[in-house]
Amino acid sequence: MPMSWFLSVWSVLLAVVAWQCGSLPILQAIALAVSGFVLWTLIEYLAHRFLFHLDLKSKWGQQFIFLIHGNHHADPNDRMRNMMPLIVTIPIAALIWFALIRVLGPSGNAAFLGFVSGYFTYDLVHYAGHQSRSRNRILTYLRRHHLKHHFAVPEHNFAITAVFWDRLFGTQAPHHRR
Repeated sequence: MPMSWFLSVWSVLLAVVAWQCGSLPILQAIALAVSGFVLWTLIEYLAHRFLFHLDLKSKWGQQFIFLIHGNHHADPNDRMRNMMPLIVTIPIAALIWFALIRVLGPSGNAAFLGFVSGYFTYDLVHYAGHQSRSRNRILTYLRRHHLKHHFAVPEHNFAITAVFWDRLFGTQAPHHRR
């Protein structure tokens, strides 16, 4: 998927969701958006650790895991394998948005805004981690953290954007000084 499609689709979706938050008090909207963002980072960690690296025994199960994530590990620097296709992410996002509105009413829009902003950030950071050599200190740190997962210790460093989850759950790879 070209980066331009990703940026266009998610930018429009973020604008639509932000517009839907217009009737909420600003502090409530901000608190819900921050909560949604933090929730995304936890989902990102849990999905990567427990779903994407699930060790299934059946042939079908192994093919499923390869399709959703194993192909990325097979060729981590392939631009086409660094982001989940829109045909997968948009329906999932719609279901999550619907669920949040169902549970929280109009406040679900703000929670979803934070959640989808977290996803948007994750995909940009993940893509940049594989495709760029940024000199930005934070991006360099996140890139090193993630690439250790790919090339040294696949059973560690599951977080992409919020590495504190690896620290909290004891899955951060040990640091080796040179």
